Amino acid sequence: MVADGALRVVYFGTPEFAVPTLEALIESRHAVVALVSQPDRPRGRGQQVAHTPTRRVADAHGIPVLQPTRLKDEVFLEALRPYAPDIGVVAAYGRILPDALLELPRLGMVNVHASILPAYRGAAPIHRAVMAGDEETGVTIMRVVSELDAGAMLDVARVPIGADETSPDVERRLAALGAERLLAVLDQLAEGRAVETAQDHQAATYAPKIAREEGRVDWSRPARELHNRVRGLQPWPLVSTLIAGHRCLLHATRPEPSAAVPGNATPGTVLSADGTGMLVATGDGALRILALQPEGKRVMSAREFLAGRRVEPGALATPA
Repeated sequence: MVADGALRVVYFGTPEFAVPTLEALIESRHAVVALVSQPDRPRGRGQQVAHTPTRRVADAHGIPVLQPTRLKDEVFLEALRPYAPDIGVVAAYGRILPDALLELPRLGMVNVHASILPAYRGAAPIHRAVMAGDEETGVTIMRVVSELDAGAMLDVARVPIGADETSPDVERRLAALGAERLLAVLDQLAEGRAVETAQDHQAATYAPKIAREEGRVDWSRPARELHNRVRGLQPWPLVSTLIAGHRCLLHATRPEPSAAVPGNATPGTVLSADGTGMLVATGDGALRILALQPEGKRVMSAREFLAGRRVEPGALATPA
């Protein structure tokens, strides 16, 4: 039974980012009639098949779940039609939706996108904004159209990015913000008062999917750029380097652009290694490593790392 003025919603979402919006919809006056998630996949060292984060929420609330392998499959479309959705809501589903699917809900589909469009269209808007050292990001609620993240905007909300915030930090805040703004937009659509604003396609930028190779450190880059990369490439693939024969993943750093770096120091040279961390020369300034993870080990502070491994000033950290 759906309350008067409420919308029947089919929700498309898969990872943790999509959970707050799903939970907010479940608690709202609108009715989530079905969840469409990507298929469950093996995870972890044991490769046990695990339900997606959104499926776990849907199962807990008795919401039907569809996990198609092919969105153009007529069997899937026929399975979805009986739910008679008024609108589709998309949040980090992870696949391009075909036209036949976009046309199924009476009011079309809207997307919770983690950037201020038209900037950072694509798969990794949060990571790319943090890696670029942006001081601001946000959430855009937009129409879903066949072109990637190019639909009209229904709402835009902005938030600052802290100088030391990581991608997971920013993602948590944007997930909560997206849930709040999506509910307001659905109410506007239900009441026929939503305002849509076309994007400036000439100003569009793109945020391609993160590749493992991007975590390979390049000490010739400026310290601040490396710091942003360490922040942005979390939780995966993380920035990696070879220190004293140990492949390490960098978890926390601090740029020191004004650090005194000898003129003959090769980028990657360890300038100091003590309880305050390891200071490494870069192409501009130095980067202090505060927390790292030796391969196969837990995350530890630089002090802990140095307690069990001898790293002398002058040693060279290299790409790994």
